Amino acid sequence: MVNAFPKKEKLKSRKIIGQLFDVGNTTSKYPVKLFFLKMETFENHQAAFAVPKRNFKSAVTRNRIKRQLREAYRLQKSRLPKKEKDHYALLFLYIGKEKTSYGQLEKAMITLLNKL
Repeated sequence: MVNAFPKKEKLKSRKIIGQLFDVGNTTSKYPVKLFFLKMETFENHQAAFAVPKRNFKSAVTRNRIKRQLREAYRLQKSRLPKKEKDHYALLFLYIGKEKTSYGQLEKAMITLLNKL
């Protein structure tokens, strides 16, 4: 499997992101919380990443954490369910108060994707 994160796998719909917060299920492994919702209309899994401005005022820090989350997801997305009709909308929310190492983010990502 190719470890890529193409445009068609990026979740950009505000409507679906709103549904994730309203009716989506959650699971968490510090410092990441995962919101997920099963979508029959999707052709692939779609993922989004968020870091709250409340916890990190600097855009540079927020962007670095998002890049690390995307990289951890890209390398571990093969752990997602592979059934034909089971595709998910995923939102990874960073809930930590300070920066953590990439290794800790990757361990959290592996745990979350295995729980799914």
